[in-house]
Amino acid sequence: MTNINIKGTEDSPSVIIDFDNGIFEISGRSMPENVKLFYKPIVESISSVATNISQYPRPILFTFKMIYFNTASSKIILDILLILEEMYKAGKDITIHWYYKENDEDMLEAGEGYAELIDIPFELKVL
Repeated sequence: MTNINIKGTEDSPSVIIDFDNGIFEISGRSMPENVKLFYKPIVESISSVATNISQYPRPILFTFKMIYFNTASSKIILDILLILEEMYKAGKDITIHWYYKENDEDMLEAGEGYAELIDIPFELKVL
């Protein structure tokens, strides 16, 4: 399980995958030039927990605080959520918090859409 700490830029999100402290967060804008390359270590890190689920006994609270994401990023976000769903179905205590600004209908609708696609406790929260 590899911790990740990526500082966001104008085109890429901040990412914290901190297994030691139980912090899992993706926030900001996601439209990196190469989405697959950017998210590859993140997906691999989360997947490592999925394959060794008994080695990580803590509950997982995964927080999304997205301002904007492009279509390619939306696919990767779904991939991450599907990995988390597999873990949840295997008995892992997982909750998703999807934050959106009060007047941001697009991010609210995106969160609602993801919540309908996966079977994990999913909470929509106003920033």
